[in-house]
Amino acid sequence: MTTDTSPTRSLQQVALRPAPAPEQQDHAGSHRQLPATRPGPRTLLGTPAAVFRAFGLAVLVPLFLAVGMSMAYLGAFHQPTPHDLPVAVVGTSAQTQVFAQTLSDQDPGALSVRTVDTEARARTLIENRTLTAAYLPTATSATLLVSTAASETSANVAEKVFLPIAYSEKLPFTVVDVVPSGTHDSTGQGLFFLLVGLSVGSYATAAAVAAFAARLGIRWSIITSVVMSGVVAGIAMTVAGPIFHVIDGHVWGIWTVGWLYSLAIILIGVGLHPILRHWTTAALTLMFVMLNFTSSGGIFAVHLMPGFFAGLNTFWNGAAWLDAAQTIQYFPGHAFGLDILRLGLWAAVGLGLTLLTHLLSRRRVRLADERVSTREEEAVIAA
Repeated sequence: MTTDTSPTRSLQQVALRPAPAPEQQDHAGSHRQLPATRPGPRTLLGTPAAVFRAFGLAVLVPLFLAVGMSMAYLGAFHQPTPHDLPVAVVGTSAQTQVFAQTLSDQDPGALSVRTVDTEARARTLIENRTLTAAYLPTATSATLLVSTAASETSANVAEKVFLPIAYSEKLPFTVVDVVPSGTHDSTGQGLFFLLVGLSVGSYATAAAVAAFAARLGIRWSIITSVVMSGVVAGIAMTVAGPIFHVIDGHVWGIWTVGWLYSLAIILIGVGLHPILRHWTTAALTLMFVMLNFTSSGGIFAVHLMPGFFAGLNTFWNGAAWLDAAQTIQYFPGHAFGLDILRLGLWAAVGLGLTLLTHLLSRRRVRLADERVSTREEEAVIAA
């Protein structure tokens, strides 16, 4: 007789089977509790949306430059119109007085007309850059005294004003350039293009120095700024002097004001970088290209600028440098102390900004270190 013992055997096997360890039970339980799935990053056509956000922030800088450059250059240069352009009529007669008043009344606000008694006096006022032009009519001819060294465009505007008057009276018309521009600077704008080279070289150098300022430290950052501004000015003077002869003599004088101008830009760039970061180049372009070249007087003198840029011309550093360089090059013996003062103030602002942002950066680092130390102490106490 056979006996079926399989159920008994199964019960014995189950009873003899060792119980799982607690960690194995926990592990098994963890498999039963499925974790909540996190949603993946949002995408657009397979590309994460964060990439497009980062690109949008990055492209703001070139878009700002495109809008700013277009607005600045077209706003300043698209329609030069004279306002209070200083001119004179040479003569002392009542007829001369009436003619000067009539000329002023024809277009109110365009010309600032006065009379001077002699041609010599008119020449002196042009050499002092008090007058843009002086009209000298006689019974048989008409002469216009101008200075292309001061501004060729202003001289051209004055010629357009007085040439029709001479022709209407059937007088031979002659233009006399009292202070001409240099032999190798026929347009009189060579110093302006030298300003462009100085400015671009300076703010590009500022970006390079600012990138290493944290590792250089404040002392070496300032020393490097001083040295590099001299190098940038030296390169510009070498190109403008020995190579193209835009500057004939006076190289050291113009180099000195160029060094001071460049130093201000570099220090301002170094000072702004800890605050603006990747917007620093855009800010420097705004200050030293968009607003600088348009208000400097290199293309159109202040009496042909729109009011906004004419206002900037009174204190902006590019206008100060160009006026000082023109005085040294073409009007020796005349004062330019106010220009040096303006350039010095810009350099002082740059130095102050650099020192201020350095102190703020040190304070920010110190506070961050203190927070880390506090968290470590709290972790030790909690343990």
